[in-house]
Amino acid sequence: MVVVSRLVGELFITVGLVMLLFVTYQLWYTNVLAERQASGAAGSLREDWAAGGAGAPAVEAFEPGQGFAILHIPKLDVKVPVAEGTSKPKVLDRGMVGHYSEGALKTAMPADRTGNFAVAGHRNTHGEPFRFINRLTPGDPIVVETRDAYYTYEMTSILPQTPPTNVAVLRPVPEGSGFTSPGRYLTLTTCTPEFTSTYRMIVWGRMVDERPRSQGAPPALRG
Repeated sequence: MVVVSRLVGELFITVGLVMLLFVTYQLWYTNVLAERQASGAAGSLREDWAAGGAGAPAVEAFEPGQGFAILHIPKLDVKVPVAEGTSKPKVLDRGMVGHYSEGALKTAMPADRTGNFAVAGHRNTHGEPFRFINRLTPGDPIVVETRDAYYTYEMTSILPQTPPTNVAVLRPVPEGSGFTSPGRYLTLTTCTPEFTSTYRMIVWGRMVDERPRSQGAPPALRG
């Protein structure tokens, strides 16, 4: 009995250590790795933009997982690459945010004259770029930087909780946003409550400024 009790005790200790290592990996190391990958992706984007130059032909479409923009949320000190698609292994788990670009969930690009540019990002682990988007308030700037231009949006509203099946939040005139007519909109989506994927939190914004890169960064990025 003494030997059995000792073995059972050692088994529980081993299981506890394995669980502790797993939690440490999920909550800490995935962030470290994803932030490193996202930083490298942002650097590569800027190098490509500099090499291509402003006069290069416009890219009509991007491959799944390909980075094409950088999202800035100054209030939250967020600067994260945007890639095509919402694949977890190719995009979200690499610390980037993903553009809804496939099938019925396809949304506009920032340069489009009307439409809703919608992106998804992790709220916890893997860089957690959208962890604190619930802290945004109406009027807060959100900037999308591309090879050719800066697009500045102002946050307008938030939907704290909705089912994952509610894809109407991604429509060209997103349902629940308060927008009533076509325009140039931004939608940020993430999981909620924290450390779960039960529901989605939605943040919306409206474009208020578009300027070519040749004019320099917008005021929201100069502070």
